[in-house]
Amino acid sequence: MITACNGSDPAAPKNDGSDSTFSGKNELPKVTVLPPAVAPSNETVVLPPQATTAPKDLGPIVWPLPLPEAQSAATPQAVQVGVRPYFLVDDMSEGELKTKLKSCADGPFKRTDFAIAHRGAPLQFPEHTKEGYLAAIRMGAGILECDVTFTKDKQLVCRHAQCDLNDTTNIQATALKGKCTGGRCCTSDITLAEFKTLRGMMEAPTKDWRTDLYANRSGTLMSHAESIALFDAAGVKMTPELKNMDRSIAGYSLDDYRQQVVDEYKAAKIDPSSVSIQSFNLPDILYWIKNEPEFGKGASYLIKFLPDPTSLAGLYAQGVRTISSSLDGLAPLVGEKYVPTAAALAAKKAGFELVGYTMERDGMPGNTGDMTYGRMDVLAKEVGVKGVFSDWVGTTSYYASCMGLK
Repeated sequence: MITACNGSDPAAPKNDGSDSTFSGKNELPKVTVLPPAVAPSNETVVLPPQATTAPKDLGPIVWPLPLPEAQSAATPQAVQVGVRPYFLVDDMSEGELKTKLKSCADGPFKRTDFAIAHRGAPLQFPEHTKEGYLAAIRMGAGILECDVTFTKDKQLVCRHAQCDLNDTTNIQATALKGKCTGGRCCTSDITLAEFKTLRGMMEAPTKDWRTDLYANRSGTLMSHAESIALFDAAGVKMTPELKNMDRSIAGYSLDDYRQQVVDEYKAAKIDPSSVSIQSFNLPDILYWIKNEPEFGKGASYLIKFLPDPTSLAGLYAQGVRTISSSLDGLAPLVGEKYVPTAAALAAKKAGFELVGYTMERDGMPGNTGDMTYGRMDVLAKEVGVKGVFSDWVGTTSYYASCMGLK
C-alpha cells in the first residue's frame, strides 16, 4: 500500500523553512555522467536479458493516503502553524516582542495546552466539523472544543447552539427542512441519523475575513461521542461546552442532559483530568461539582466579564476553580496598550485559573499583528491565563512554542 509521508520519518529530509531544497547554494548538486560503453568493432555485444519478474503489487492508491502501519492515530504529528503567524509577526511594529517572535521563525513548534481550538478552525473551516478539528490538531491545539447539544432521539452532537442549523448546515437544501419548527431548525427536530446526513457550512453569512474555500469539500458533522474518539486518538484534551436547552423534549430533563455529557467520557474511559466541561450557567457547574466531582473540579465557568471580589469569593467557596472570560474582560485596549483588568488580577490572586476567549474571531483591522500578539502577550505574562481560545489556533501555537509555554 502506498503511504503518505507524515513528517515523522527520521530519514526524511528536514524542512529548513526555505522555498527550495537547494536554497542557499549557488548551483545544483553535480552529477557525474558516465560515457556509454563502446565495444570493439570485432566483438559482439551481448545484453543481459530483460527482467521477466512482474513488478511488485503496491496495492490500490487510496485517498486520503493512510498513515504508515507502524504509526497509530495517537502518535503526535509534526505541528504545522501555517503562514498566518508569519504574516502577523511581519505586520507588527518594531520592538522586543516582534524581535522575539521573529527569532522563532524556524520553530520547532509543538502542541500546547495554551492553544485551545474554538469550535475547530472556523476562521477557514466550517465549525464543529471533522475537517476543522483535524486542521486544529495539525496546527498544534492541545485542547479542542465540542459545543454539546442534543437530537430528537436524545443523542449528543457538536453544534454551537441547539437551533443554529439554518446558519451552520445545509439543512435548507435538504428534505429535512420540512422538520424545522417555529421558524428555526434545531438539532432536537431531527434524529442523530438525520443529523449525520447534513453537511456543515461556514456560519452564514460568511464574513469577508473568512472563506468558503474549504466549505464545499468538508463539513462532516460529528456526534459528541465521535468527537471524543477523534480527540482521544489524536492525544489532545477536551473542553465540551453544555449549550442551553432552548427547547425541551419529553422524558429528557436538564439533569439528564448534564449527566449524559459526563457519561459519554466515562464510557470512552477518558481520564477526567483531560476534560474541562464548560458552561455559561453556574447551576451546570455546581451540578458537576456535586454529582461528578472528578469532572467538576476541572469544570470551567464561562462569564463575559469577571465579577467583583466578593462574588469571586462566593464562587470559590462553591468549588469553582476555573473561569473563562472574554478578552475584553481580561485585558481590554486602554489607549494604545492592552491592560489587565483589576478583576482579572483579583481572580488570579484569589486562586482561580483563567482562560481567555476568543482570538482570531474578528476581522481586520482588529486582527493586526500588534493587536493579536500584543494582547496575547499581556494575557500570558501579565494576566497569567493558562490558555486562550482561538478560531485559528496556528497563531496561538506559534506564540506558545516561541515562549516555551506548556
